Amino acid sequence: MSTAVPLVHLEDVRKIYRVGDQEIRALNGINLRIDAGEFVSIIGPSGSGKSTLMHLLGCLDTPTTGRMEICGNDLSRASQNTLAAVRNREIGFVFQSFNLLGKLNVVKNIELPLVYAGVPAAERRRRAEKAACDVGLGDRLSNRPVQLSGGQCQRVAIARALVNNPQIVFGDEPTGNLDSAMGVLILEMFKDLNAAGKTIVLVTHDPDIAAVSKRVIEIRDGIIQREYAP
Repeated sequence: MSTAVPLVHLEDVRKIYRVGDQEIRALNGINLRIDAGEFVSIIGPSGSGKSTLMHLLGCLDTPTTGRMEICGNDLSRASQNTLAAVRNREIGFVFQSFNLLGKLNVVKNIELPLVYAGVPAAERRRRAEKAACDVGLGDRLSNRPVQLSGGQCQRVAIARALVNNPQIVFGDEPTGNLDSAMGVLILEMFKDLNAAGKTIVLVTHDPDIAAVSKRVIEIRDGIIQREYAP
């Protein structure tokens, strides 16, 4: 085990939701460490708790109990403003549904995290155009999402996730809306990003997708059942 400070450190993390009189234990004692430069997949069936875990790791929520440190920040009881600041500074997201804004072109979609970070307009455009070129979309800068294929939309999403140079990139079923050939290409992009030193965490229900990572964390019934190298 590395002695360096981990990017992700969860200790006995539990997440409990209350719906009326019902108590739902989505996470029931998670202990997890992810170091810089790792390529990890979190896998589990629907209802296993993997989406709840991703929401915590992505600084979208806080645990009910337990300790959660993300990129050196103790976020166990953080406010929404603190979560948002860490999320925008340290984390990039790639979603199954792309989550692009239809009225904005490629550059403007990629710029969004920089807008929230207060980066000046000229610098935003320069960095967004470079990010688009880095994912092979240099000839599509003015296109809106409706003018792009699914694979191109996902590449826009990857560029947007990377434009702030985050410490961790999360992929939530990132190939779910793509055909198999394009899915393979997107996974190759994640492998290349990891080879370049970026920390990658994929969340999926598909063992074939998880197999591209270097460590698989299998979650079921709100607990980690096992970890293994694929």
